[in-house]
Amino acid sequence: MPGLDQELQSRFTSEQQKAMLNVLFTANWLRSSQVHRFKPHGISPQQYNILRILRGAKDRMKAQSVKERMIDRAPNATRLTDKLIAKGLVSRERCSEDRRVIYVRITQKGLDLLARIDEENQEEQDRLFAGLKESDAKAINRILDGWRG
Repeated sequence: MPGLDQELQSRFTSEQQKAMLNVLFTANWLRSSQVHRFKPHGISPQQYNILRILRGAKDRMKAQSVKERMIDRAPNATRLTDKLIAKGLVSRERCSEDRRVIYVRITQKGLDLLARIDEENQEEQDRLFAGLKESDAKAINRILDGWRG
């Protein structure tokens, strides 16, 4: 794969600027791959993220807590969840003590969908990460964690 300067046909004022743009460019590349993988299942990357959060919770969660754990903290998390509810992938219930609190949980249909996606994704993930050694991945994680402070 060509370097970022060749890919974007651009020069950079510093290695830091190039690193920032490289992170953004790579994130968009990965996002495009996700959109392509999830489209046949009728969900978006953000909806997939919600389903994974709910699967990990193993029980109902406050809808607000789901939004706080999302990778892409979209202001439209309620609308995304409503679409998952309409598809039968998530269920919603109001708290009996405080009607303002809404709980959501993944349904069996949602769990089944994630299982199918996980199975299909393994091959794609192997392809995407074929050129990334574990030691390099650890270094990237350490650098990005440090960058965010």
